[in-house]
Amino acid sequence: MIKFFRSLYFTKTFWIVWVSLVLCFILAYVFLWLLPIFNVLLIVILILLAADTFALYKVKAGIFARRSSPDRLSNGDENPITLYLENRYSFKVRLEIVDEIPHQFQRRDILFHAEMAPVSEQQIHYTLRPVQRGEYEFGQVNVFAITPLKLVKRRFQFEDKKVTAVYPSFLQMRQYALLAVANRLSEIGVKRIRRVGHSMEFDQVRNYVPGDDRRSVNWKASARRGDIMVNAYQDEKQQTVYCLIDKGRVMQSPFEGLTLLDYAINSTLVMSNIALIKEDKAGLITFSDTMGQIVAADRRSGHLQKILSVLYRQKTRFLETDFERLSVAVRHQVRQRSLLLLFTNFETLEALQRQLPYLRRLAKDHLLVVILFENTETKHLIESPAKDLEQVYLKTIAHRFFYEKKKLQQN
Repeated sequence: MIKFFRSLYFTKTFWIVWVSLVLCFILAYVFLWLLPIFNVLLIVILILLAADTFALYKVKAGIFARRSSPDRLSNGDENPITLYLENRYSFKVRLEIVDEIPHQFQRRDILFHAEMAPVSEQQIHYTLRPVQRGEYEFGQVNVFAITPLKLVKRRFQFEDKKVTAVYPSFLQMRQYALLAVANRLSEIGVKRIRRVGHSMEFDQVRNYVPGDDRRSVNWKASARRGDIMVNAYQDEKQQTVYCLIDKGRVMQSPFEGLTLLDYAINSTLVMSNIALIKEDKAGLITFSDTMGQIVAADRRSGHLQKILSVLYRQKTRFLETDFERLSVAVRHQVRQRSLLLLFTNFETLEALQRQLPYLRRLAKDHLLVVILFENTETKHLIESPAKDLEQVYLKTIAHRFFYEKKKLQQN
């Protein structure tokens, strides 16, 4: 009985009808001819209420619902969620669906309305965009069923609790993996491209065809075969690519819900995947005031999953970054000349100049690419017209920041 009352709710229509009956009862003290009408209406409403309640509870499992969500969510992307609904009643019902999503989303608008025909199925699709890595716990799926009488509604609860991990953006990784090669056949996995070039990696000796570079003719092989043979080369492989991620306080700045650290992590996952697709070696180094984790460059099977697991656990340390410590660690850990992709951020030219000697030390032994983050909101503010004195001040400050960024790029 307690369970019965916990799942039974009165609708807005019921309360309107009930308030109308109360007003009719009060007016009956003044207009006595309303009293018989009130009695008739009360009996009719009670009968309809009983019939409505009986219709909802005569079928034990009149509604079925299930949530379908990915085993892991992609950080910063729209992840699809699907609700599967079944109406097992023999009449049309109106449904109110409340999905208990993880508290990290801070959303209270996951309420859906649906109308379902007798003994039918329906799906509801929506998306969730997480902006933090970690574990997210989904709650129950609550469905309120309402009959055509619209006097009461019955709540169905489905224990669909699930803990889902939010990983760095593997959706972006898959998207850019398709753009990693130029040939359309290779995009769908039909074959691997071998480009003709003069890199250091030899591929094969083959017959000359019109269009081949005559400088690549192999005269010894041509003399043996009695035909013109050329040396074919392919793009150099197994080059070493390291992503260096700054975890200092400058990487905590938010933009569109994500921190700069999360943007760097998502980009690192994309770059590492592309490097492995190109048969190069991918590595990872995280740092701040102290050295973080180091994943040695490799291209073996499962190496991308190892990088993904390390990226999943990274957090900002809110302290000043020690680039001197980074340069020392790279000198000891990375023996081979490599491509270093450094994800960091400098807001002022003075901050860059303090670290410039250590960056030059890295660039001396490796090919260093420093990746800074552009504040697109500042650029939008500069391009928009100023309507009052306050916006003039804001545009002046924005111009100063934009000028600082330009000087940072030149250095």
